[in-house]
Amino acid sequence: MKLSVSIIEDNNDIRTGLMMIINGTDELECRHTFSNAEEAIKMLPVSCVDVVLMDIDLPGMNGIDCIKILKEKCTSTLFMMLTVYEDNDKIFRSLEAGASGYMLKKSSPAQLVDAIKDLCNGGSPMNAEIARKVVASFQKVDRTKIKHAEELTKREVELLELLSKGFRYKEIAEKLFISPDTVRTHIRNIYLKLQVTSKIEAINKVFDR
Repeated sequence: MKLSVSIIEDNNDIRTGLMMIINGTDELECRHTFSNAEEAIKMLPVSCVDVVLMDIDLPGMNGIDCIKILKEKCTSTLFMMLTVYEDNDKIFRSLEAGASGYMLKKSSPAQLVDAIKDLCNGGSPMNAEIARKVVASFQKVDRTKIKHAEELTKREVELLELLSKGFRYKEIAEKLFISPDTVRTHIRNIYLKLQVTSKIEAINKVFDR
């Protein structure tokens, strides 16, 4: 039995090329193609597929938000981002939204086909450069090497690290998917726990700078 695939991609040439690659593979079949998220959200749940290839930069709703909605409607469907974006923010927002794979559009047809099969076999396919970024993210903060780790939550340490890199409250809120008011609440709690009165004092105290 062939694996069913749907494509959500606004570029007609890319969409057509992907459909040809999939239908040219014995084990795969392209069941639907959509040019925007709204159409996919309306039509895809009527006939859910094994795998959805999702672009990020779509007209209207973006691919990341689209996954969040479709994950609830097509619970057995696996989602793989297929995009040009290599920045950390989009990678981790995609994974947090429910994508199980993240491949770049510059991937060869053979790499793409292998990634779809790998996804259905329980893997999480990523290009090498994407995988390195994911691995590096887990190496950023070693709680055993920072001071007062036992006093702070994982989220508070994460927030402090972003502050130390110069991110503003609004930017931190977007990265952590929380509101700016929640960021301020975390900051106040950090100040109280560490008995400091500024973010510089807090950063210096925790990261020993």
